[in-house]
Amino acid sequence: MTHDIEVLRGKTREFIDHRVIPAEATIEAGGAAAFEAVEALKKEAKAAGLWALGHPTHLGGGGLSLYEFALLNEIIGRSEYGQQAVGSITMQDAIMLDRHGTEQQRRQWLQPMVDGAIYPSVSMTEPEVAGSDPTRIRTTARLDGEHWIVNGHKWFTTGASGAAFTTVFAVTDPDATSPHRRISAIVVPKGTPGMEIVRVIKTMGSDSGDHCEMRFTDVRVPADHVLGTRGAGFTIFQDRVGPGRIFHAMRWLGQAQRALELMVERAKTREAHGSLLADKGEIRRYIAESVAEIQASRLLTLDAARRYDQDGRASLEISLIKFYGARMLHNVIDRAIQVHGALGVSEDTPLENMYRHARYARIYDGPDEVHRMVVARKALAGETPWDKP
Repeated sequence: MTHDIEVLRGKTREFIDHRVIPAEATIEAGGAAAFEAVEALKKEAKAAGLWALGHPTHLGGGGLSLYEFALLNEIIGRSEYGQQAVGSITMQDAIMLDRHGTEQQRRQWLQPMVDGAIYPSVSMTEPEVAGSDPTRIRTTARLDGEHWIVNGHKWFTTGASGAAFTTVFAVTDPDATSPHRRISAIVVPKGTPGMEIVRVIKTMGSDSGDHCEMRFTDVRVPADHVLGTRGAGFTIFQDRVGPGRIFHAMRWLGQAQRALELMVERAKTREAHGSLLADKGEIRRYIAESVAEIQASRLLTLDAARRYDQDGRASLEISLIKFYGARMLHNVIDRAIQVHGALGVSEDTPLENMYRHARYARIYDGPDEVHRMVVARKALAGETPWDKP
């Protein structure tokens, strides 16, 4: 399929800036009005041909390559609610289910998910073990006749309170020779007895309805609810989280670009000590460094997307953008707040909320330290991104 990316970028920018961003306050407030606002935006996006553009065409999506979608997602990411409005929020799970799901699983969950009728969640992280090492998870699933019996304690299961199903990663083969073959992915439908949402965890940048602590107590699901093959859970998780890290970096570009625009506008209109902020050298340094860091991160992100389109892996490039992009996001928003002064830490601009999200970015989908370790290890082994075409 041939896509006119510039046309799509223009339409997406118009939709995000003039439809989604003005609705942010309503959505943030929650309740029935928020639900109605999101549903209206989804309907508009579908009518405008902006829905699920990164999903495969055989699922009813737009079929964009990851590189092409990166050029759109930096615009979608300008709003925290952009992904929800245009249907890209389910891309990671759609890819996972499309690649590893059975025909029955795909029929039951995949198409409704792509259509935006239902939402998924994934349960991997546990409070008792380091989230950066998924081979150590303690949640178990054992076969009892024709059913899996799942027991365990999870947290930071994003979106579980509104999800139609949760993909739970659990130890099914404790005696496997490789720790990477101990885990399986098991689909647990909403409302299954024994699956309990203990609480919604309030976090920086997300006050409600987002990250859940969960307990699984003798949860019984049919044996055919395993995703992919038994013992392939680690591979499936990595298959999901790889492109997911690129999605994050794409969104961060949009957030940083929006923060830069706010910084520039403030500098051009605010006077202090006899001149506009824009005339002061320190403020110009903030702006110039922000432009440079955004563009550097942007090029790294596009390169990671291009590489992933080529080989389906891009592990070095993904680790680069994960820690560099998160730091860039923090730096740009931090400077924008500084230029706004007291206004910047108030709720009168989106910057204080963006700042809280930015801090969290250095932890989820692998902390900065792990990704720097990956890059350093590869460099020590002689692998660098500029050695590749």
